[in-house]
Amino acid sequence: MDLLLALVALAAGAGLAPQAAANGTLERVTGRAEWAALVNFTVGLLALVAWAGAMRLAWPGGAFARAPWWSWTGGVLGAFYVVAVAFLAPRLGVATTLSMAVAGQTLAALAVDRLGLLGAASRPLTAGRILGGVLLVAGVLLVRRF
Repeated sequence: MDLLLALVALAAGAGLAPQAAANGTLERVTGRAEWAALVNFTVGLLALVAWAGAMRLAWPGGAFARAPWWSWTGGVLGAFYVVAVAFLAPRLGVATTLSMAVAGQTLAALAVDRLGLLGAASRPLTAGRILGGVLLVAGVLLVRRF
């Protein structure tokens, strides 16, 4: 694996803990996880518009219309994730919430890879990958109990 790609993936993952804490604070202040998510996505939209402008990215035009219907579900799933984490982080703690989320992500990712769902390349479900999923679940139990 390319070191730069690995570092970007680690940085993206590392950003989830402060995001969860910040969104959890917004949830406590506003009283609703949905408001925290709305702020999260609004600020994210503004950041992406600024980035696209700074990078002078061309609008993809008709490419959106050619995308399969299920490719649009990422936004709904992202909204569910942000609302759920904003609600759960203050109640379970950031570490427990995110370790459970990572375990869920990994188990679902193993299924997506194995079945080649939603345009992903099919990858075998090896003993090592299964063990990795089991160890993540065990890690969740350790984070939650200790």
